Amino acid sequence: MAAASEIHSLTAGASLTDEQLLASYAVADRAQPWLRANFVSSIDGAATHEGVSGGLATEADGRVFALLRRLADVIVVGAGTVRQEGYRNIALDEASAKWRTENGLAAQPPFAIVTASLWLEPKDLASYATRPFVITTERASAENRRRIEEVADVIVAGDALVDTVELKHVLAERGYPQVHSEGGPTLFATMIAQGVVDELCLTISPRLEGGSARRIVDAADATPQDMTLGHAFSAPDGSLLLRYVRA
Repeated sequence: MAAASEIHSLTAGASLTDEQLLASYAVADRAQPWLRANFVSSIDGAATHEGVSGGLATEADGRVFALLRRLADVIVVGAGTVRQEGYRNIALDEASAKWRTENGLAAQPPFAIVTASLWLEPKDLASYATRPFVITTERASAENRRRIEEVADVIVAGDALVDTVELKHVLAERGYPQVHSEGGPTLFATMIAQGVVDELCLTISPRLEGGSARRIVDAADATPQDMTLGHAFSAPDGSLLLRYVRA
C-alpha cells in the first residue's frame, strides 16, 4: 500500500524523493528576487476548514510545505494568519536545517510578519528560531513600534498600507531574495494587485467543504494575472500539488 505522503509526477508516475521534489521547486537563479506563495484549497475552493488552513492539509501537502520552507531565504506571513493559525515556537526540523547548511543557507530562515497596524504581542515574536522581521507602515503606532523592536527588526514599507513591492525589494537588499509567502488571503490579494507574485504552489485537498469559507484570495476587486503550469504532482489520497509560475 502506498504511503500517504508519497508524491508522484502525473506524467511519469514514479514516486518522488525529497531531493527530486526540491529540484523541481528550485529556481534557476537564487540571486534574483522571487516571491513564491503557498496555499491549500478544497476542491470547491475553500481555503480553510473550521477557520484554519491546516484543517485542509494532507500528508503530501505537509511534506511539500516543509520542503518549500527549506528553499526559502525568508518566510513572509500576514499577522492575521499568525494569530489564526497559531504560529508559535517555529523552527525547521533537524533534517531541514542540515540540508540548508549543506547547501550554503542559514540553518533557519527568518520569518517576516506583515502588519499595517503593528497589532502584535512581543511575547509571540520571542519564540521564533531566529529574530524575525516585522513589516509595517509609516502610520503604525510609534509606541507599538518601540515594543516590537525589542524582539524583532521592524521594516517600514508603505504609508497607510503595506507596499509589497517595497517589501520584496527591501528583503532582497538585505540578502533575502527568495521570499516564501504563507498567506493569508488578504496579504495574497495585495501581492497579486501589486504584481509581485512570481509563483503559486497550490495543493488541492480531496474534499468538498461547502459553507462560506474564504478563498485563497480575499479581495473586492479583480486583478487578473496569467500563470503557466510548472508541474502537477499527485498523492495516493487524491491530493494534487500544483506549481504555477508567472507567464
